[in-house]
Amino acid sequence: MYQIGEVTKRLNISADTLRYYEKIHLIPPISRSTSGLRLYSDKDLSRLKFIRRSQRMGFSLEEIAQLLTFREAPQQAKPEIRQLAGEKLADIETNLQELQTLRNELQLLVNLCAGSEDGCPIIDGLEDD
Repeated sequence: MYQIGEVTKRLNISADTLRYYEKIHLIPPISRSTSGLRLYSDKDLSRLKFIRRSQRMGFSLEEIAQLLTFREAPQQAKPEIRQLAGEKLADIETNLQELQTLRNELQLLVNLCAGSEDGCPIIDGLEDD
């Protein structure tokens, strides 16, 4: 069993976040010591790692709650999991395209700035719509 301080260090997550996850039922109620300290099990840590990894993949807390439900019986939920992951992948693809466009625009402005003797093409480019 791990106390909250140990969990925060192991998983690089704040105590407030842990308490919030419990409050919104993303993790089940954590067992407590006789003095009232939260005690996290290996299973709790596994669940928290799953949540953190899902967040890094861009899933919202609501989507993570769904994934955690699916995690209990993944074979039965396979179509729903695939659909949710496919939607997230499409979102990421869209974001990548937008980032590539922004990168190209900024690269152009930086190049224009290097050759400009009047004004600032970067500021001018940011003012244009």
